[in-house]
Amino acid sequence: MSEVRLTVEPRTEFGKGAARRTRRAGKVPAVLYGHGSDPKHLSLPAVEFARAIRENGHNAVLTLDVAGSNSELALTKTITTHPIKNYIEHVDLLLVQRGEKVTVNVPVVLTGEAGPGTLVTHEVTELSVEAEALHIPEQFEISIEGAEVGTQITASEIVLPRGVVLQTDEELLIVNVTEAPSEAEMAPELAEEEAAEGETTEAASEEG
Repeated sequence: MSEVRLTVEPRTEFGKGAARRTRRAGKVPAVLYGHGSDPKHLSLPAVEFARAIRENGHNAVLTLDVAGSNSELALTKTITTHPIKNYIEHVDLLLVQRGEKVTVNVPVVLTGEAGPGTLVTHEVTELSVEAEALHIPEQFEISIEGAEVGTQITASEIVLPRGVVLQTDEELLIVNVTEAPSEAEMAPELAEEEAAEGETTEAASEEG
């Protein structure tokens, strides 16, 4: 994972009104904390931060050039987005040091196509691992190419990069491949869904 440098500004105004003004100015309100230091309230450049997350994932490590202060190394810990408009509302950043190990959740991505007549259930989409702050994997890939009915993949079977230690239970089921249901088996469920949709439409008509 590459290191990203951002020029940020200290924030001196707080509250919802101040946060709205910060976002209107093209910046994202953020808080930097960790290592027993007092929290620092910052404004991040919205476009550059969004690009860093898009290119490096939600575990992006940032070098923050703070006006009037030394540079800080920070791990993106929590990103809060607006539930409807989907813009970034707030960011929590964790102060880290070079060589320090951190515990993070890393996405698990499936590749390939399972065998015919199968149903693939992706039971867990993230794994908790410990890694050096500047060497956090962007994702773990699991190939299900040609996987047959009965195939099960647990956390212990995922190949981890050197220096990365699994924190999740090794027996945790990540992928489960079962036999796909037949049309006859799906018929009762489809009939129930159609009946429910009909009731909803009828109720809406009556209210109208």
